Amino acid sequence: MAARVATEYPDVTWWCPQLPPSPAQAATLIDQGTANWPSEHMAVVGSSLGGFYATWLAQRRGCKAVVINPAVDPARDLAAYIGEQSTWHDPAEHFFFRPEYIDELRKLESGAIVEPDRFFALIAKGDELLDWQEMASRYAGCHLKLQEGGDHAMSDFDQHIGDVLEFLSLQ
Repeated sequence: MAARVATEYPDVTWWCPQLPPSPAQAATLIDQGTANWPSEHMAVVGSSLGGFYATWLAQRRGCKAVVINPAVDPARDLAAYIGEQSTWHDPAEHFFFRPEYIDELRKLESGAIVEPDRFFALIAKGDELLDWQEMASRYAGCHLKLQEGGDHAMSDFDQHIGDVLEFLSLQ
């Protein structure tokens, strides 16, 4: 996605920080990093827990959001993962998921989607971690693309980038 945006939309500001394990710290970083961005000209894209954060930000700021296999209730789902974890991108890298992060996630819950036409949800029915029906229900009324099969990592994401970019209407 970064390469496509850089090549096709060189005037677009691309920001993709490594988020800390603490949801409160992640929210602060996201808020501070986008504080001066005009909502009508910004968009956020997130996958899994990043989709939860993208929804949180889009609901607060009124910008467009693309969510890919988004976590719908991460406080519930991640409660079983308290303790030492390895990062998804680099299994050799570890972090500690603390019990208080569950409450931090609950504080970031953003309620029902207020403006569904600002959201595009890309959901794989073959997601092995999250329930595709729960995701589809959460984003009902939004632009929704249900993929038969697939996986949580959206391994074939390259096939969907065109749809994502079209929805975002980058200039």
